[in-house]
Amino acid sequence: MTKDAFMAADTPAIQTFLRQLYFGHTTRARAFRYGLLLIDLITIAYFIVSAMIDPDRHHHALDYGIAVFLTADYIARLIASPTPQRYVFSFTSLADVVVIISLIVPAFFENFAFLRVVRMLRLLRSYHLLKELRDASKWFRRNEEILQSAVNLAVFIFVITAVVFVLEHDRNDAINNYLDALYFTVTTLTTTGFGDITMTDSLGRLLTVLIMIFGVGLFLRLVQTIFRPAKVQFACPDCGLNRHDPDAVHCKHCGRTLNIPTDGTWD
Repeated sequence: MTKDAFMAADTPAIQTFLRQLYFGHTTRARAFRYGLLLIDLITIAYFIVSAMIDPDRHHHALDYGIAVFLTADYIARLIASPTPQRYVFSFTSLADVVVIISLIVPAFFENFAFLRVVRMLRLLRSYHLLKELRDASKWFRRNEEILQSAVNLAVFIFVITAVVFVLEHDRNDAINNYLDALYFTVTTLTTTGFGDITMTDSLGRLLTVLIMIFGVGLFLRLVQTIFRPAKVQFACPDCGLNRHDPDAVHCKHCGRTLNIPTDGTWD
């Protein structure tokens, strides 16, 4: 019995259909998931751009349309999931719920500027995108570590920026929009510190201290892993282990002497 046939056994027709779409291996299922990946990329780009351009905009029909789509996708994933309770309490699922709420709330109440920033949680979907693309593309598998670090860096920067904006847009006259918060975050993380945007209140200064202590080191580490990955890809002739330290002489798994090509730039 194939995996798709096994999933179809003893389940309601709608659940079987959705499981085949979300987890199946047919051409139709793969095309469906690639379509979802494209939509995820578009919504992520839209949330980033809209937060930068006009974080106070409200009652936008496109937001409500995205909310309807995300809600339908969430319900479909819930029905298709073999463990619905685990899915509901997964971090990605909870983030999607928060994003959906942030898109709907302005229809009933006054819009809050931070709602558009909360939608940056949609960036967490990037990890799902990376997983899907890794399974589908040899190029993504070869560059998995670099791409993972790039995603981590993007999520880290935009989430920190969101925190800065939410806490400071009503306290600091120099932070009027998301782009100002992004500018402050990047100059702080890169230790450039131009000084044209500074924190004037105690909370803001505490936040800056935390970014300096914890953020700078993590930022530099993520940048380093993008341009200089911690492991290199080289298949051991004996055991097949294909991830090694750049300066490895022997395979850590079987002890085989390795001859890893290098350009001599590793420390």
